[in-house]
Amino acid sequence: MAALYQINRDDFYFRDEKEWTLECHPHMHYQIEFFYLEEGETTVYIDSVEYKVEAGDLCIAFPNQIHQFRTVKPERYMLFIINPDMLPEISDVFATRIPSSAVIKGADLPAGSADMLRRMGEIYTDKKDYTNVVLRGLLLAFFGDIFSVLSMTEAKPMATHALRDVLDYCDRNFARDLSLSALEEELHISKYYISHMFSDKLKVRFNDYLNSLRINSACRMLLTSDKTVTEISELVGFNTLRTFNRAFVRHMGISPSEYRRLGPTAKLAPLDYRIKDKKEKYDNSQENNFSRSWTHNCDCI
Repeated sequence: MAALYQINRDDFYFRDEKEWTLECHPHMHYQIEFFYLEEGETTVYIDSVEYKVEAGDLCIAFPNQIHQFRTVKPERYMLFIINPDMLPEISDVFATRIPSSAVIKGADLPAGSADMLRRMGEIYTDKKDYTNVVLRGLLLAFFGDIFSVLSMTEAKPMATHALRDVLDYCDRNFARDLSLSALEEELHISKYYISHMFSDKLKVRFNDYLNSLRINSACRMLLTSDKTVTEISELVGFNTLRTFNRAFVRHMGISPSEYRRLGPTAKLAPLDYRIKDKKEKYDNSQENNFSRSWTHNCDCI
């Protein structure tokens, strides 16, 4: 399963809805993502390392770490996705280090951590004057406490920054005639190294990743514009309609015309393709209302 690169729109994102699980497929992004588990149990994979998260534990993924959550028992949680640029005082920590262990057990959490997270969630939800100022202060205090108990090791900054540069460039230029050679010329990074990063870090071929960007853009156009399928195919970067149709079916499971015909309900297709609903797992329990998977406020590639 390839990791998806998420482009999150907000500097601060919070979610605690009880009807959705934490279940998600492998993904990565520039932001810090962490959650506090109040009830339930989740298996977490971060950079291929497996962790068991239980009630009272905190789990954290630093920028550009591939992470995946699997629901074991229906959860109640507080989840946050934070742009490290919000916190310039400590942004270098997130850029140059990664946690030795992604999970801090409840017994090791600094006193008051959960209450501080609840306070942040309330402030974010209320959105009163100076919300960002208050959130910044609470985040600095929170991470100041967390860093005192979080063991960290040095990240590989060259690889991380090179990957981010490549992904950002692809996101801005996917509609062009992109190739590994073109990326090498534009970014001054060896095309062989770029290819290795895709296969080693994202577990996907460069062309498949590029096509996923194009299909994601095509989905939006199909639902929000009156352009023909042929026009959309050309606008998102495909040389022929046949290639576009084949790639679309591979990614979405249906043709572009069928996707458009389904209208608003088709918006669920990318999510269904990438995240398998775990409903059957809980169908015989009294808690099957927890079975819906979800994604964050982001564009998923």
